[in-house]
Amino acid sequence: MFKTIVTLMRGAAAAAEEQVVDRSALLILDQQVRDAAGAIERSKRALAIAIAQDEAEGKRLETTLRGIADLEERVTAALAGGREDLAAEGAEAIALMEADRDAIREARAVFASDISQLKRTVANAGYRLAELERGRRIAHATESVRRLRTSSRSTGPDATSLSEAEATLKRLRERQAEDAAAAAAYDRLNPGLDAGNTASRLEAAGFGRRTRPTAADVLARLREKARPAPPAA
Repeated sequence: MFKTIVTLMRGAAAAAEEQVVDRSALLILDQQVRDAAGAIERSKRALAIAIAQDEAEGKRLETTLRGIADLEERVTAALAGGREDLAAEGAEAIALMEADRDAIREARAVFASDISQLKRTVANAGYRLAELERGRRIAHATESVRRLRTSSRSTGPDATSLSEAEATLKRLRERQAEDAAAAAAYDRLNPGLDAGNTASRLEAAGFGRRTRPTAADVLARLREKARPAPPAA
């Protein structure tokens, strides 16, 4: 029994840990992507330093080769001039420079292999980071949609519910429609209650003095204006 209880407690702890990880998955992913980006950036800087050092070694090799060629020319001239002592001194210097030349070439060969490997590693990591970044953005968008759906289905008092918002909008539109209908009904009743409108309707029906010209009045005036004037006596 005790073993069963211990196993149950371990299972509950594992389940709780998984739930915490699931709830924090996006935060964990964001930090992991940041860590990966930082590591790649450091690798790029290290690669740039390695390339710069290799280029410096290349320049040192060129200088050494020029020095060897110059000394060989001078030693040859010393031998031709019978100066064995100077020729021997020059030959010793050439031997040292040639050893330095060989060491530089060997180091650069190893360096070139390492730099090539570093370039491939950094490039591959960059591609993977770009894929991770795209996946991270999609995960954030998916999580936002999931939370929206969960919120819409939730009936809790603190939930932001789309259905509740839709119900509020429906009530608002119904109240606005009722207000508009009441205003229209009032406008229809208002002319019958207004004395000025009543007088206008009576005047239009031909009762009482006309206060505004009619189309017939305008037409008669224009006909009078268009009639030719009588000849002068």
